[in-house]
Amino acid sequence: MPFDNKPFRLRRTFLQEEILKLKSQRRAIILSHNYQRDEVQEIADFVGDSLELSRTAATIDCDVILFAGVTFMAESASILSPDKMVLLTEIDAICPMADMIKDFTLRDMKNRYSGIPVVAYVNTTADVKAESDICCTSANVVKVVESLPDERVICIPDKNLALWAARNTKKEVIAWDGFCHVHDRVRPEDVKKARAEHPKALFMAHPECRLEVLEMADHVTSTSGMLRFAKASSEKEFIVGTEIGLMYRLRKENPDKVFYPLREDMVCPEMKKTTLRSLLRALKENNYLIKIPEEIRVPAKRALDRMLMLR
Repeated sequence: MPFDNKPFRLRRTFLQEEILKLKSQRRAIILSHNYQRDEVQEIADFVGDSLELSRTAATIDCDVILFAGVTFMAESASILSPDKMVLLTEIDAICPMADMIKDFTLRDMKNRYSGIPVVAYVNTTADVKAESDICCTSANVVKVVESLPDERVICIPDKNLALWAARNTKKEVIAWDGFCHVHDRVRPEDVKKARAEHPKALFMAHPECRLEVLEMADHVTSTSGMLRFAKASSEKEFIVGTEIGLMYRLRKENPDKVFYPLREDMVCPEMKKTTLRSLLRALKENNYLIKIPEEIRVPAKRALDRMLMLR
């Protein structure tokens, strides 16, 4: 007997209507990271990279920011919008890489490398940002490292991003031994296989991948960078070396182009925890409130501001 998905469609439509009604009543905006489920991206007001979303939310006249992402992303929104209520859709949606470093372990590292500035990837918790000198994104890590007068820098927590920065600067980059399990699992053999299956496709890779994979890519960039690159390119086929959630926007914004995942298992389970029911529950119950204490928020914002001041 064929599967009838009509009940699911009706249920989803009801959920969407309830979410939109509550969003309006509460003067809320919904932020969705590029790796979220398709239906979450569909209903969001803004979809993008984590810091990009938090910066956008800070400029919007609203009372509530509902963040469909992981913990550090909602923390960034709270850092930049302290007067707004910030809700996380699922409290146990965490970033394993961000949790690979703590503020006290960073302090130990700073003691070992006294006087060397710390560049913190935005994929870190607020208390780690507060212990850092300046933040960076996957798109601007090289620019941030180059902006510092020191010949040695500490780059946390992603060793792959640190190696990519070191590859593109003459400075010594001291890496923390962290990684994103979604990107770190990719091997050169995966790239060779994908190229053999799609010989006309350009390979885009996220800098959280291993250096040997990045050196095989046609273009290395963030998720937002991949969206821009694919749209501007005259090519019609692309191999996508990041979490498969980005495929939704790539295909939606480029209906005349074809996108292939580098690996079908490039899935972040933490990002997929959020559903439409998560959004509705958060708006109804006010649960999973993220509020950064001022003694952490102020130095964390200082590290973000130093990055944002770069031209």
